[in-house]
Amino acid sequence: MTDGILLIDKPADMTSFGVVARVRRVLSEQAGKKVKVGHTGTLDPFATGLLILCVGKETKNAMSYTKLDKVYEATIRLGQISTTGDPEGEVSDVNDRQPSKEEIEGVLQRFTGEITQRPPIYSALKVNGQRAYHLARQGKHVEIPERKVTIHSLELVDYVYPELKIRTHVSSGTYIRSLAEDIGGALGTGAYCTGLRRTKVADWDIANAQTLASFGVTD
Repeated sequence: MTDGILLIDKPADMTSFGVVARVRRVLSEQAGKKVKVGHTGTLDPFATGLLILCVGKETKNAMSYTKLDKVYEATIRLGQISTTGDPEGEVSDVNDRQPSKEEIEGVLQRFTGEITQRPPIYSALKVNGQRAYHLARQGKHVEIPERKVTIHSLELVDYVYPELKIRTHVSSGTYIRSLAEDIGGALGTGAYCTGLRRTKVADWDIANAQTLASFGVTD
């Protein structure tokens, strides 16, 4: 392939840039020349799921894919918070309050529709020309303004304290880590996201994605 898009199922513990580099190497070896490859929106290293990669001339259209709606499945742990909103941060206990399933479903309804959300400081957003996570790791104060996003649907899939699992269809720019923290705040328990999987981007589905191994990546 020299032009078009590829659907890749990103594994955990790998950056989106790491996926791009590996796919670029395979395609370049196949073509006998350097092939341009770019992603259309990052997934956090701990997250898995659908990455749309643009290849060759299609890289010019990469930005058009970033504005599309997405569907995620997430696991949220109650009773604790993380400095990064995910397992990679420093985790601390909040309390052992166990909300009922009905209470959780009521809170999820409050986060459905257009909401105001503050992206995490450990994110790739730029603040004064620098990535927010670079500044945060340096111990610098990072102030990211709130933004409006749309949660088209938000459903409780399973709940066995301290973990609840949700499925959500969201607009571009929505941070599931922030959503998890906000849900924990509303429940009075604190929370952070322990697992995240992107299953759809617009009409593209994870069921049609290739793993890196099936694509020919060996490391």
